[in-house]
Amino acid sequence: MKSNSLWTRKFQSVVDNGRNHSMVIDLPETKGGINSGPTALELCVMSFSGCVGTIFAMVAEKMRLSFSIMEVEANAEQKDGAATITDIHFILSIETKEEPQKIEKCIEVTLSTCPVGVLFKQAGIKITHEINFI
Repeated sequence: MKSNSLWTRKFQSVVDNGRNHSMVIDLPETKGGINSGPTALELCVMSFSGCVGTIFAMVAEKMRLSFSIMEVEANAEQKDGAATITDIHFILSIETKEEPQKIEKCIEVTLSTCPVGVLFKQAGIKITHEINFI
């Protein structure tokens, strides 16, 4: 994996993955930026929700679990003035006919294999979740 960051102006940069995918990162106006994209830390939270969604779908396929809608909402906190994320809570909203315990097992496997979630866990970030059955 590779990433480049090219400063463009003020606090704005364009980051890419070396595979023709890029996006702008910036600070909000309240922190001196022009709010032209997410902050790098917000991008970490976005990566977490995206990773949980992707790995959940992969694990569900292997477990032969079906669903018609699945959404992951992640909410991160920086408690007690911490320099970075200390806690992250996600809500998995899912439309399925599967038993709740099967979905919970799928989440358990997802969290043990999601690379971003594993990285967060190794960093000491507390990860909690809930399931919202649609």
